[in-house]
Amino acid sequence: MRFNVSLILVAATFHSASAFTFTVPSKPRASVRLETKFASHPNGVTSDTKLSKRASSGDDDDSAANVAKAATKLASSINAIADNPFGKDEAVAVAMSAPLSQAADIDAVNDAPLLADIDMLSDMLAEVVKKENPAVYDLYTTFRKLGMKRSANPDDPTPFEEMKKLAYDISPNDTLGVMKTFSIALNLVNAAEVHHRMRLVRKNEHADDTHHIGPLPMIEDSIRGTMEILLEEDEVSPDSIFERLISQKCEIVLTAHPTEVNRRTLILKYRNISELLAQLERPGLHPFERAEASNNLRGIIAAIWGSDEIRRIKPTVQKEAAGGCAVIESVLWDAVPSYLRKLDAQCRVTLGKKLPVDVAPIKFASWIGGDRDGNPNCTPAVTQEVLAYQKLRAAKMFLNDLNFLYSELAISSRFSPELEALAATIENSDDELEKYRRVIGHLRRRLVRTVKDCEAKLQSLAKSPETLSAEAAFGALEGWEDVEPIMKTDDLMAPLKVIYESLVTTGFELVADGRVSDIIRRVAIFGLTLVPLDIREESTKHTLALDAITRHLGIGSYKEWDEASRLSWLQSELTSRRPLFRIRDVEQNLFDFDPDVVKTLMVFKVASEQEPESLGAYVISQAKSASDVLSVMLLQKQFGMEERLMRVVPLFETLDDLTGSPKQLETLFGTTSYMDAINRKQEVMVGYSDSAKDAGRLAACWAQYTAQETMAEVATKFGVELTFFHGKGGTVGRGGNPALYRAILSHPPNTINGRFRVTEQGEMIRQNFGSLEIAERSLDIYTAALLRERFTKHVEPKQKWRDQMQRVSEASCANYRYFVREDPRFVPYFRQATPELELGILNIGSRPAKRNPKGGVESLRAIPWTFAWAQTRMHLSAWLGVGAGLNSEVSDLLIRLFMFRN
Repeated sequence: MRFNVSLILVAATFHSASAFTFTVPSKPRASVRLETKFASHPNGVTSDTKLSKRASSGDDDDSAANVAKAATKLASSINAIADNPFGKDEAVAVAMSAPLSQAADIDAVNDAPLLADIDMLSDMLAEVVKKENPAVYDLYTTFRKLGMKRSANPDDPTPFEEMKKLAYDISPNDTLGVMKTFSIALNLVNAAEVHHRMRLVRKNEHADDTHHIGPLPMIEDSIRGTMEILLEEDEVSPDSIFERLISQKCEIVLTAHPTEVNRRTLILKYRNISELLAQLERPGLHPFERAEASNNLRGIIAAIWGSDEIRRIKPTVQKEAAGGCAVIESVLWDAVPSYLRKLDAQCRVTLGKKLPVDVAPIKFASWIGGDRDGNPNCTPAVTQEVLAYQKLRAAKMFLNDLNFLYSELAISSRFSPELEALAATIENSDDELEKYRRVIGHLRRRLVRTVKDCEAKLQSLAKSPETLSAEAAFGALEGWEDVEPIMKTDDLMAPLKVIYESLVTTGFELVADGRVSDIIRRVAIFGLTLVPLDIREESTKHTLALDAITRHLGIGSYKEWDEASRLSWLQSELTSRRPLFRIRDVEQNLFDFDPDVVKTLMVFKVASEQEPESLGAYVISQAKSASDVLSVMLLQKQFGMEERLMRVVPLFETLDDLTGSPKQLETLFGTTSYMDAINRKQEVMVGYSDSAKDAGRLAACWAQYTAQETMAEVATKFGVELTFFHGKGGTVGRGGNPALYRAILSHPPNTINGRFRVTEQGEMIRQNFGSLEIAERSLDIYTAALLRERFTKHVEPKQKWRDQMQRVSEASCANYRYFVREDPRFVPYFRQATPELELGILNIGSRPAKRNPKGGVESLRAIPWTFAWAQTRMHLSAWLGVGAGLNSEVSDLLIRLFMFRN
């Protein structure tokens, strides 16, 4: 007998009502239905399971009884999952950690302020639209009322029919106006929700009447809640927690993936709205201040209504890089030291230890300006320009900080011997007695020199107009021409730490823990480059470059060699001292190489000219073999980077590549010259978006899990410290997970170990780092999850579970690939049902939508693929193939899945 099993997940969080339903027919029109709902109550979370049988003629009672028995076992597993150590507090925690859109219901009490904010903003928008275009206002309000009627009574077809008739009759101009109004209204809801999420955090803190104290929220996915769990439930010592905390490293990599469709000017306006909503809630607000804030809200909404929401010009890579820098300057520059101050205070309260001032548990990096994969607009010159721009912005930000610090530290006595010695090395200073100012003044002059050098370089690279001079921006600082620029982080960090230690040892610890600490933490996290820049390039580009070189040398075609021949030649050249060519000959293209080959090679020249701290990883997309990694190592060596190699990171992003990844690491780690070069440290990137597009989400998830497990085992075998870099997007179909804390804890055992690197892409940058409070909350979740994971005892999947998942994965992948690759109806349907072609012409990113402009769906990038389905609200990329995989097994599979989850 073959059972048809379907699993429907209605909601993803335990505090909300969640339902699991499966139906098993034994005869046509006969089935058994199991439905389980989760609900929160004052003492925790409960589950309610209902079992019903739908009868029909010829019903097989024995089969139905067997299914009912299996369903009862499943219900027991579900009820076990509802066991919640945090009780009602975790329900509040989940509500605070996730957007309201992820909740199954609205809390009449907690969400009442949000609903009031939405009503106020909606009324303000309606006022603006009514004044500007009464016809659009009437249509908007009519559509809104009909939509609310349909939502209140989904079974009544009348409102929907009226909406269709109304939509059919309106003009194109009015259609555009109505759509724009709804778009603004939804963005206003988002802005209100940003404020509301932090309102709930603060409300929970004020309601906390326990003996615990600390600046961070007492919830599971905060460092405060995590420390309490580790101390009280897991009985971990404070020393162990502290040692793991200060040694862990989470690096968040900002990318310019084209999923943020909103213009930056509008994003800033919506952020201002969230801030004004917070201002209106301040206690003791004067009536005039309240009226002024309300008028400012109306003004911003009117400006949004009058703005063009669509980018008319495609952004350049340089503008995307400027946008990434703007996130750091406007939010993270303040959010990072603010969060670290709270983390320090929490460590003192909970662990009795002070967080070292230069510890950086969270760091940032960027792909914007270095991601060349399929983007012809990201040239070597652009990469060089972006690097210079980032250094310029960092120098100006630190110069601004030092100006404030100079005005604060007018201390004229009690200095440490180290500070006295440092001050004595500085000549031509008017600050004789105020020796902190003497040191800071010298650093300011050196930073002015850095700014001037960066400005000159940018003008030579981009032929840009004269920029605002350092003197005009920060005041005249004489003598900057006579000092050396600050080009390395240590040149700034070392004197700042001398200042800090001097203040602490001479009785000014409170002064040291203020602005001085903040600046040191910024230096530790952002450095003199703001963010280190990763470079990403497709593996075939390196193959073509080496093929051109071997052909020029007359030793054959590298592209046509098999893997063994490639590895043999690469290993030989890596140990040879003889260069393959003179760099200036490639610059002048004396070898008549293809222009794309020259571009690929010139990237290495640009990298060789940078300070090592300016660069991060060299990521190889579409990595398929060990030779792909060694080829990049050889090209770095050719351009003189042996002593400052960028770490080479293979990106495995298809099902076959993930499956074969452990073998590739075995080959690499078995190469002596490679192991000597990497100092027994390796980073590997796992691609979530492309693997899901290649094999379907379920098969991709299982391949990602098993590949990471096996690669970790290979690394342990060879004594290599392995770090995984997770290339995740925001949507479920691209590896995203709104429950970030639990998502990190769910990674395979022994694959994180306090080292975690992950991308934040497009719209997720705004969602997670768009405001000061939300950014601090995101940093807190990352830090807490990484700490908790180091003490988590993971469930080791049994072999029969693995066998079951492998069968499910294979069935799911086969079904997904049949529809996407073989069914002749799929591509025409995709073209007609989604706005894929229209998305390709939108000016939302510098990168083309396809790797191959002439290719079909197979060459479409994972982002526009997922984005296109999201516009239809069908989200096919998140579920296609999942049902077929689950249907391949009987209901016992569901029991095993829930046992594995628990």
